[in-house]
Amino acid sequence: MRAPRRCAVCGEAGAAKYRCPRCAASYCSVPCCRTHRERCTPEPKREQEPPAALPAPPADSPWSVDDILSEDDERDRVPLQKLKLLGESEQLRTLLLNPHLRQLLITVDQAEDKSSLMKKYMQEPLFVEFADCCLGIVEPPEKENVLPE
Repeated sequence: MRAPRRCAVCGEAGAAKYRCPRCAASYCSVPCCRTHRERCTPEPKREQEPPAALPAPPADSPWSVDDILSEDDERDRVPLQKLKLLGESEQLRTLLLNPHLRQLLITVDQAEDKSSLMKKYMQEPLFVEFADCCLGIVEPPEKENVLPE
């Protein structure tokens, strides 16, 4: 699990749950996202040489060689075990009963420019609730100031 990050906009320690897709800056809320977006200057992408022959994954691996990401992208990959938790979540199942949310997700899935559509949909409270639910499952917040039982 990642350590809590400081919001790059308001500076609140341990509150940043989201990252800018263009520059990877951390922020904690929709207002901070909007503020950051207005002044975001993405860092130029580094040119990378394609890796030499990659070893084949084990036969029981759910990932193929095509799924291997660059080192920068790897930190954003969610392990399969945590993805399986999404399917087991009653809260997520309840949210997905909403036909409007299902239509939003289908539209994102079929969109050419998923990034800009995601930015637009992050203005919709229902979509934000869905995103927060997913994040809470795959990256639960660390319990602070809790005494061990």
